[in-house]
Amino acid sequence: MHITIIGCGYVGLTTAVSLAYMGRCVHVIDQNEERIQMLRRSQPPIHEKGLEELLNQTNGRLTFGTWDSFEIKTDVVIIAVGTPSKENGDADLSYVEAVARELGQRLTPQVCDKSTSAPVIVNKSTVPIGSARRVQSIISQHLKERNIVTSISVASNPEFLREGVALHDTFYPDRIVIGSEDTQAAYTLREMYAPILEQTFSAPEFLPRPENYLLPAFIITSPTSAELIKYAANTFLAMKISYINEIAGLSEKVGADIQEVARGIGLDKRIGSQFLNAGIGWGGSCFPKDVQALIHTGEQYGYAMPLSQSAIDVNYRQREEVIKKLQSALKVLRGRTIGLLGLAFKPGTDDLRDAPAITIAERLIELGVHVKAYDPIAMENCRHIHPNLAIEYVSSSTELVNGIDALILITEWNEFIHLPYKLYGEKMRQKVILDGRNALNSQALRDAGFTYIGVGK
Repeated sequence: MHITIIGCGYVGLTTAVSLAYMGRCVHVIDQNEERIQMLRRSQPPIHEKGLEELLNQTNGRLTFGTWDSFEIKTDVVIIAVGTPSKENGDADLSYVEAVARELGQRLTPQVCDKSTSAPVIVNKSTVPIGSARRVQSIISQHLKERNIVTSISVASNPEFLREGVALHDTFYPDRIVIGSEDTQAAYTLREMYAPILEQTFSAPEFLPRPENYLLPAFIITSPTSAELIKYAANTFLAMKISYINEIAGLSEKVGADIQEVARGIGLDKRIGSQFLNAGIGWGGSCFPKDVQALIHTGEQYGYAMPLSQSAIDVNYRQREEVIKKLQSALKVLRGRTIGLLGLAFKPGTDDLRDAPAITIAERLIELGVHVKAYDPIAMENCRHIHPNLAIEYVSSSTELVNGIDALILITEWNEFIHLPYKLYGEKMRQKVILDGRNALNSQALRDAGFTYIGVGK
């Protein structure tokens, strides 16, 4: 089976290497020539656990090129380009539509041959309601202008990947959703995903199959339902995190421990324990833009979505709460030096899109604070994306704590959990630590003389 994937970001590249590993012939197209050259050298342009190892295990079935390398001899074309947020919260479809125009201009007359079927076009990018129909109309219009008459099928196939464990989620998903009104197209995609649905592939050594893993569900819906499933899923998860953060604020007022509260409600099978970790809130590429896009869709239909909006409001309040807690502990912040442990929005990635660390750093700098930061992966990315952000980057956590007035755990990288905090306290001007992820041993830190500040404690 031959598959063409347009876009080699998190979704496109993860999907490409996984399908190639499982025996599919995959060709990836991207406009960024530098990125293509890196991938041809098996050097991933993004940080994702296991990606480099898997790039070296595709046995020649994975190739990379620009649009000039596009060929019609493919069974499936997967669109996996970015859909960033517009200022009004709507998803920007310009990249998706540009791909649709390219496809309309590059599909050859072979598609008219009764012996040759047109490839199934797949929207894997997170797109607004109606995008499958929109892509289909753009492609069809360009084919019509070229006097090519054929039936084009566009399916929606949303991804449910978590950055940092995207390969795990690709190999061992809960479900695969296909939104299509074309039975043959759905069958083709069922065939493409057969190794995952039937778990017939040999699991990579570094990515073993989970114990008691059940085969994923294969769900066929309308394209509209599939598009809404993606937004609804991410908004629900974001809402769950914001909910526990809201309860964390109340826990601080009444003297409860949010970790005890979360455990008590998470054991209810109707609720579950995942996404009930209180902290400084969510960020990244998916939750912020997907929640905003869902709200915007409601606005287009005159339908208010106050729960979704509240999830955003609570999330950004969590970042401001960090500043308030530091003000309470240190009183005057101007002239202080504060260290940030971590910059990425979560462990396992160098992604800084809507990262809480950036908001917190900006606010501290506005208040006259000298900000130092250390992250094992994301610092170079931060320098590149935020060149004007006045952060002092240091090469280790040991260097970070020298002369600081407070330390904030932003990203719960494993190496940060068991640092020699007692020794670090001796290097600090004031022994104040704000555990933004409730990941540290609070009692051990207090025993070491720290003023420990958690979330919901």
